[in-house]
Amino acid sequence: MIIGFGCDHRGYEARESIIGLLSQLGHECIDFGSDSEDPVDYPDIAYAVAMAVVRKVIDRAILVCSTGVGMCIAANKVKGIRATVCSDELSAEISRHHNYSNVLCLSADQAGELLMRKIIEAWLNADVGGGRHERRVNKIRDIEAGRDPRELI
Repeated sequence: MIIGFGCDHRGYEARESIIGLLSQLGHECIDFGSDSEDPVDYPDIAYAVAMAVVRKVIDRAILVCSTGVGMCIAANKVKGIRATVCSDELSAEISRHHNYSNVLCLSADQAGELLMRKIIEAWLNADVGGGRHERRVNKIRDIEAGRDPRELI
């Protein structure tokens, strides 16, 4: 799988360990930066990574900032992105299985290297659900397209 990675200056410290983990797990990683601890605007990174996902340059992506929230909000503004902030393995697995998340956002300030590893592995190993989950994700797509999903029942 090709996984995109992006971080702002707050997530820079986690960058090498996450990219190394992805490689160790057999994934190709495309790094969208940041490549230093110099301040950068997280929406710029989130947008570049999200566009690579929707254009199918990469299969999924991982974004890291101070809390994960800013990256998540910015990425979710791109049509076709289902970004989620996960702080544990269960939320990572369920976000993928139930919500078909394609961008994982992590907190550099709240999760250490071991916890990030566990979250990433759970997210990468989870399959999308189908059935009722697919129906609900399709309703999210309807909302993105400006349609009221309740009218399509």
